Amino acid sequence: MKKNEKAIVVFSGGQDSTTCLFWALQKYDHVEAVTFNYNQRHNDEINVATEIAKELEVKHHILDMSLLSQLAPSALTRDDIEVKEGENGDLPSTFVPGRNLLFLSFATILANQIGAKHIITGVCETDFSGYPDCRDVFIKSLNVSLNLSMDDQFVIHTPLMWLDKKETWELADQLDCFQYIRGKTLTCYHGIRGDGCGECPSCILRKKGLDAYLKEFSN
Repeated sequence: MKKNEKAIVVFSGGQDSTTCLFWALQKYDHVEAVTFNYNQRHNDEINVATEIAKELEVKHHILDMSLLSQLAPSALTRDDIEVKEGENGDLPSTFVPGRNLLFLSFATILANQIGAKHIITGVCETDFSGYPDCRDVFIKSLNVSLNLSMDDQFVIHTPLMWLDKKETWELADQLDCFQYIRGKTLTCYHGIRGDGCGECPSCILRKKGLDAYLKEFSN
């Protein structure tokens, strides 16, 4: 039963955020999506998000956050920084400091403008590459701060928070969007849609979860 309420999804066109978009469409009568242009490594990310939103008939907002690439250089915003995993407890080179803090803050401001009380994001603490701004405690803390800052009652939803990638594929299957997610989303750090390059950390994590789910499903 859909709730007669508005929701906004923080949307990149990747596996996780697209799964969250389908999740939101099943739960709320009115869903919009917001994508942030922060000079990310591949402009195709914005193109993919735009195409998916259009196909799903979801109103799509694109906000300019290019300042983020100046303040927080990383492998996701600079071509001259190599994509690599963190070593000895260090964060991966793909970590963009403050990204989710800013994205969720601006998404909530936009939610206030359009009359939405629900903000959905695909952050996950189970398979989160060590990013501190994907932790549940951060999301809950930010939710409280945003509500205090605007004297309102928004709810940040994290449908994937406690799911690993295998379980995220399973959720996509339950939402009847498995093949759509697999073929049309962009998760690859090298800008290859669908199953991606198969070599970057994001593709390896995605494929590991996919293989585990397909193996379980076949049994």
